[in-house]
Amino acid sequence: MSNVMNTPAEVIEAEYPIRVARQALRRGSGGAGAHRGGDGLHREYVMLADDMSLTSMFERAVVPPYGLQGGEPGARGRNRLERRDGATEELPGCATVRVESGDRLRVETPGGGGYGAPA
Repeated sequence: MSNVMNTPAEVIEAEYPIRVARQALRRGSGGAGAHRGGDGLHREYVMLADDMSLTSMFERAVVPPYGLQGGEPGARGRNRLERRDGATEELPGCATVRVESGDRLRVETPGGGGYGAPA
């Protein structure tokens, strides 16, 4: 979802065997500063079919979004896959995995870096 079109949940659900279980701002993910960085997004996808392929391609999972002029960095992005059997795994920035019905992907996009020294 980072740096791409924000596809509406209704379109995803109409086109793929996926349910968007949650969509919200990722509160507090923007870096501190005189002008705080913007918050990222939190989305949860539930797979509704077996033997699907999931590819993640995102940045800012290792190096957080930088702040400027004394502003602090934003939170790193992360993708966590929760399997229907309870096992969890953190996905790296670029990965392809097989997912099954009942698996849940939790996507947290990075927050923006702050600008200017925090007051």
